[in-house]
Amino acid sequence: MSQDATAIQDGSPEIEEPTAKFERDELVRGWREYEQRRPRVVPVLRFAARTDMGQVRENNEDKFDFYEVEDPSLLAARGCLFAVGDGIGGAQAGQIASEMTLKLLIANYYNSSSPDVFQALLEAVIQANDRVYHLAQMIPERNGMGTTLTGIVFIEDRAVVVQVGDSRAYLIRQGEITQVSQDHSWVEENVRAGLMSREDADNSPYRNVITRSVGAGTQVQPDFFEQSAMVGDIWILCSDGLTGYVQDDELLKVGTSNAPSEAARQFIELANARGGRDNITVFVIAVRGMVNGDEGTALLTGASKGAGETKASPDSAGALQHVPISNDEDRGEKNRSGLRRLFGR
Repeated sequence: MSQDATAIQDGSPEIEEPTAKFERDELVRGWREYEQRRPRVVPVLRFAARTDMGQVRENNEDKFDFYEVEDPSLLAARGCLFAVGDGIGGAQAGQIASEMTLKLLIANYYNSSSPDVFQALLEAVIQANDRVYHLAQMIPERNGMGTTLTGIVFIEDRAVVVQVGDSRAYLIRQGEITQVSQDHSWVEENVRAGLMSREDADNSPYRNVITRSVGAGTQVQPDFFEQSAMVGDIWILCSDGLTGYVQDDELLKVGTSNAPSEAARQFIELANARGGRDNITVFVIAVRGMVNGDEGTALLTGASKGAGETKASPDSAGALQHVPISNDEDRGEKNRSGLRRLFGR
């Protein structure tokens, strides 16, 4: 397992109840230092999420969470975040890892003073990894616990995806579906390397073996992808309890034929009808419009009704970019020179 990012080591953290609530004031200490400004544009989002134990499991180790922002300065600097996690470790360990990771991701991302979204996300993932890993070391029965993480931040006219593990992020645009994230699993890495066929990967007894997770080791290496946000886009974030039973073309059909709530319900029902041997979690997020910054913040706070749409300016026809992030000693620099295009439209 190759992991290049260096975890933050500032001593063993004080252990607290991993599912304890955090106060909103704790989220905003960092961004208060930002220059006060309003976002240029605000995406109008309709979303729904569902999670299910499935037909076999006796507990649910999956987790979803999100944070909607109304404050104009925070909206411009950080946007709105949505994420899913699939815990590993057995018993209650996986459930604790996924819940703890998503809680810490939100708290540390919005608390970061970094002006860069990628760096703030990287630091938040590293901090979550440290906490989960050290908790596992202190409680023997939780040793080895961890979680996948697939998150997306909608910030002005951009969508930024953070990925660890084999949960997935899909984008439906103009009648086509694309898996934006890349699975960190043994079979998928062999497929990408040309060492295994897709058919062999689907039938492999090792198809559920993941090569990266949050909390399982001292280091974590998330991947980042950047995409323009466009009106009509539909994003699907899901655990492998869904993708193990529902094909990409079915995700496309259900996602485009239904509102987010109904699409999420149908996805869960479909996976359960086909066996449901794993926990199932899905987010469906639809970009319904783009409004200018003043109208967008007013709409979110309920101060205005029926704000009109404005057209966003997508980057180079909305091409996806894989964004490699380096974690230097001061964690303040990022390597943007290695941007490489994965596909274009």
